[in-house]
Amino acid sequence: MEYQKINSETIDRWCREGWEWGQPLSHEEYLGAKNGNWSVKLTPVRAVPRGWFGELSGKKVLGLASGGGQQIPVFAALGAECTVLDYSQEQCESERKVAQREEYGVSILCLDMTEPLPFPEGSFDLIFHPVSNCYIRETEPVFRECFRVLKPGGRLLGGYDTGINYILDEGEEKIVRSLPFDPTADRELYEYCMEGDWGIQFSHTLEEQIGGQLRAGFIIRDLYEDTNSSGNLHEKNIPSFVAVLAEKPV
Repeated sequence: MEYQKINSETIDRWCREGWEWGQPLSHEEYLGAKNGNWSVKLTPVRAVPRGWFGELSGKKVLGLASGGGQQIPVFAALGAECTVLDYSQEQCESERKVAQREEYGVSILCLDMTEPLPFPEGSFDLIFHPVSNCYIRETEPVFRECFRVLKPGGRLLGGYDTGINYILDEGEEKIVRSLPFDPTADRELYEYCMEGDWGIQFSHTLEEQIGGQLRAGFIIRDLYEDTNSSGNLHEKNIPSFVAVLAEKPV
């Protein structure tokens, strides 16, 4: 079975079991966003600075691997014209339910982001891309496609795992593995992912992820680090994620 299919089915099941990132925005939270009370995350803990978004009203926004009805409803409440692309049927269904409940329009595509994006060049003002590259083997093709479908001056807001989580034991105390973490190239890692119900995950270096955005043509405007939401690294304030604001030059 292709790893993308394993991951989409795994995420579907996580959503049915109450996964944190699969629980849609409530009606009260949607109303709060319309009244200016909102925040969204690219990484587990820290909220994205509002200045990263600019004015969203009237802008075309793509939620890339951003299904689940958590962030896109906020952008819709702020007046954006939204599209979401996600390969999880459950995440896409959550988007539909929130949009129907709150009576706004959204284009929902249940597709794999490792395939060429089905949009013309220069389609979007902003792409919101929370932590999800850890579920794909190659990141640079995604960055190239993001660059292509953004308008000049458009922004890519992305969250990325830095790899530290893949080298440590379950208690996040000892280094027990080397990098890269690639279950498609190592049967032992594949079995570890299956036994731990991780889906199929991959480590990526900052050279791949930040460097990959630069090679795609982006300018890096800002970034911040973040921790896991719990555990030893979080308690010791050791960052394991980075959020990046990138821009397509005018």
